[in-house]
Amino acid sequence: MRAKGKSKSMGRAVLAGLCGAALAGAVLAAPARAGTGGSAHAPVRGLSWQLKESGTDARFRGLAAVSPDTAWAAGTGGTVLRTSDGGGTWRDVSPPDAGNLEFRDVEAFDGRRAVVLAIGEGEASRVLRTDDGGATWTESFRNTDTRAFYDCVTFFDHRHGLAMSDPVDGKYRILSTADGGRSWKVLPDAGMPAAQQGESAFAASGQCLVASGPRDVWLATGGAARARVLHSADRGLTWRATDAPIPAGDPARGVFGLAFRDRTHGIAVGGDYRAGQASPKAAAVTGDGGRTWRPAGQPTGAYRSGVAWFPGSRATAIAVGPTGTDVTTDGGRTWRTVDTGSYDTVDCAGVRGCWAAGEKGRIARLERK
Repeated sequence: MRAKGKSKSMGRAVLAGLCGAALAGAVLAAPARAGTGGSAHAPVRGLSWQLKESGTDARFRGLAAVSPDTAWAAGTGGTVLRTSDGGGTWRDVSPPDAGNLEFRDVEAFDGRRAVVLAIGEGEASRVLRTDDGGATWTESFRNTDTRAFYDCVTFFDHRHGLAMSDPVDGKYRILSTADGGRSWKVLPDAGMPAAQQGESAFAASGQCLVASGPRDVWLATGGAARARVLHSADRGLTWRATDAPIPAGDPARGVFGLAFRDRTHGIAVGGDYRAGQASPKAAAVTGDGGRTWRPAGQPTGAYRSGVAWFPGSRATAIAVGPTGTDVTTDGGRTWRTVDTGSYDTVDCAGVRGCWAAGEKGRIARLERK
């Protein structure tokens, strides 16, 4: 969206040491500390957000968790950071001459290979790839259509992926790659339903386009009369749109982030991103791959832009936004605010491999207290 989208990053680590089923019921209930600090109380017993020194004041809406040790973050001013020691140190691997680019999404296959998406009108929307940990970058796509504005990118595997643009000629535009992001082509739009008046996607967390499995992908929308989620089961060739019970009817409202733990079970979060605006019913769940969505019985405490399933659990997920972190232990039906720190996006890769990032260079990892 012109005003303001993360998919599952590659290289998911195995759950180490703790059983996801045991974690699912272990949310603490103590009240959160006031302020903008990192850890109020833990999303999972014995675990809490621990802020890391990023060395920058960039705002990070792109985040890719590779493992508890390795993660990538992409943000304002063409900034890309990478850590390989659990956030102890961050290496600035920003592409040269990228200071005027706005990175909003990053997809990482491992500690050396990653793809970043820059947003904006016309040529501001670009895709770059690195194969050497950010030492060098290759621009693999530059948008030349002034009507297009790309928001998010996602990958099904190390080779196949998609990127999406806000509607062009009344339909969302989809890019496809079959070589890991080294080259891209625009897919035909015959199988894409018409966009609503004023509808677009939010490039708020890198989660407006997410994939699960080898062929399924979902696209989150807002800004129109109804918030919707579009689903494709054939890597973006044909799509079906479903209304989502999340606040809509305003350019600032809609679905901002999606997370699927498999091809059927998903969570949507969003609301109204304007500070001070109420966001009731800002979370929803699906158990049928997005054919239908149900509002959370007890939704997130406020607008949330990012969401991720806790590794190894079928019921626990984490949602983040500028006013805090919420946790669900029942698959998204009820949520509890557990932290007041400001984050825009979250991604997980193995226990103690959950990361969050946001404004003023804030990056945190979920760690044992």
